[in-house]
Amino acid sequence: MLNASHAFSGFSTNDIARTKKFYAQTLGLEVTEEHGMLTLELAGGGTVVIYPKDNHEPASFTVLNFPVEDIDQAVDELTTAGVRFERYEGFDHDERGIVRSNSSQHGPSIAWFKDPAGNILSVLQTL
Repeated sequence: MLNASHAFSGFSTNDIARTKKFYAQTLGLEVTEEHGMLTLELAGGGTVVIYPKDNHEPASFTVLNFPVEDIDQAVDELTTAGVRFERYEGFDHDERGIVRSNSSQHGPSIAWFKDPAGNILSVLQTL
């Protein structure tokens, strides 16, 4: 029934202007604003809508993942742009905040960070 629908994801923020600046300037994404909401244009044609919410609470899970070919380069560039990487209990982070793929961590290498509204994002090494 929905296999032909061009689905999109969305999440909230408590500060549209600050969030727009972060996604456009810090992350370098194409961001448009219409009717008080933001639309992120993602590689491959996907979109994400970010909408204002007065009683916004940050997601406690990853809302947006960015696959990258070189996680070390991505983390370096984001750190230079002012992004701070998160560290979560139960994960073995290296000095830069990257959780490396190994026998105890079964997914790809990953590093988490937050947007200005506290929503969790990640960069992860493509396999």
